[in-house]
Amino acid sequence: MSGEKKQQGSDKVGWVLFVVGLVGGLVVGWVLFPQVLYSTQQQPLNFNHVVHVEGGGMNCEDCHQFRPDGTYAGFPGVDNCAGCHQAPMVSGDTKTEEKLIAEYIEPGKDIPWVSYSWQPDNVFFSHAAHVKGAQMKCTECHRDVLKEAKTPLVKVNRLTGYRADTMKMFVCEDCHAAKNVPNGCDVCHK
Repeated sequence: MSGEKKQQGSDKVGWVLFVVGLVGGLVVGWVLFPQVLYSTQQQPLNFNHVVHVEGGGMNCEDCHQFRPDGTYAGFPGVDNCAGCHQAPMVSGDTKTEEKLIAEYIEPGKDIPWVSYSWQPDNVFFSHAAHVKGAQMKCTECHRDVLKEAKTPLVKVNRLTGYRADTMKMFVCEDCHAAKNVPNGCDVCHK
């Protein structure tokens, strides 16, 4: 009898250790590892989309432009800012504007923005095909920034350099499949 009780007690301890190990592994994998894997980078300036869109009456294309051939021009140059920000404005964040003027506009130096969606080198992505060709809205792939008064941090994978916000391949595949668009590997991987 005592041998059976020892065996039952040993089985309970085994299950408890298994559950504790499983929960511990999940905490490490889902909580701790991502904190170690990703570093955070701050943008050089806080960009208040709300002030520019609602207060300034601007739209996305005023800063995020396409070249005549339809390719995306990337981050806006400091010339985009200089038209309105020659001196700090009363309505804006004067510390940010002072830094913008002193460090970037006056010396004519472009702002070193950090990309939120850096594509891997093996991926060819054409904004022209999606925005100009398919008439997609930016928010179908990117976060809606129109209500952002503060620029969020950029999470960068310490091992690969990729951003946490870089779109994952399955998202592209699902969208192509839903819209009945060619989905072969050679469409994106050139």
